[in-house]
Amino acid sequence: MSMLKIRQAVARLNQGRVIAYPTEAVYGLGCDPWNEQAVHKILTIKDRPWQKGLIIVAANYNQLQVFIQPVSSAILAQLEATWPGPTTWLLPVSSAVPAYLHGEHDTIAVRVTAHQQTAQLCSAFGGAIVSTSANSAGKPPARTSQHVRWHLRDIDYILSGKCSGSNKPTEIRNAQTGEIIR
Repeated sequence: MSMLKIRQAVARLNQGRVIAYPTEAVYGLGCDPWNEQAVHKILTIKDRPWQKGLIIVAANYNQLQVFIQPVSSAILAQLEATWPGPTTWLLPVSSAVPAYLHGEHDTIAVRVTAHQQTAQLCSAFGGAIVSTSANSAGKPPARTSQHVRWHLRDIDYILSGKCSGSNKPTEIRNAQTGEIIR
């Protein structure tokens, strides 16, 4: 894994750009979650309504705390049992988080990734990033950097690498109810 590639991707994130990168199952589109223009660019690329909200991925739990309200010890135990890993949890969103990230929901989707390269990316960036599948609405998600290049426009940088091999998207669970959303 080239640290030069990671540094190049981080430079793009810091410039408010959109990148593509491998995750547990598919390539993701990402940006600095606090950069509204970059988030809207992702939504435009995907033809995704902002109301649906987005997933935030991190290298560790500490990078997610700014996005969520404090959690109980019981919920924290659930998170620790599945992270790092391919489970995305819906947690109560912090009042500091802009609506363009959580959509019309009072929760936000967050995950501590088990994908080594993505964790290195978040560590080098110094925080969590947006993580949504690299595809246009209704199309299959990209599983390779070539697929991203061929099917998506306006991506500012592709961090090439391999997805972890999961055949299905990450599970999404509501931490308060235990309901499996996906």
